[in-house]
Amino acid sequence: QVQLVESGGGLVQAGGSLRLSCAASGRIFGINGMRWYRQAPGKQRQLVAVISSGSSTSYLDSVKGRFTISRDNAKNTVYLQMNSLKPEDTAVYYCNADILDSRNNEYHYWGQGTQVTVSS
Repeated sequence: QVQLVESGGGLVQAGGSLRLSCAASGRIFGINGMRWYRQAPGKQRQLVAVISSGSSTSYLDSVKGRFTISRDNAKNTVYLQMNSLKPEDTAVYYCNADILDSRNNEYHYWGQGTQVTVSS
């Protein structure tokens, strides 16, 4: 069984920073893409950042230059460093990962989400 556990959310003032972490555990034989999504109340879940197994990255336009996604393959962990936070960044943030089993089959897993609230 594989689990993704997020941490690092909280309440911060506009202009502040937070660092989210998402650690994968269980029977893991490799991890391909890792992603951060977010969902604000009454809105659809949106893809915020992606990092490939080779550490190529891409970002939602509205977070470019403020957010940085990174990964530590030895720890099966993905991070999201969020700087210059704005009230519109307020959402539940979810991590997602493409995890390989012993037969090289890929499965998509989600974390439980962590709340980020930015006050104005």
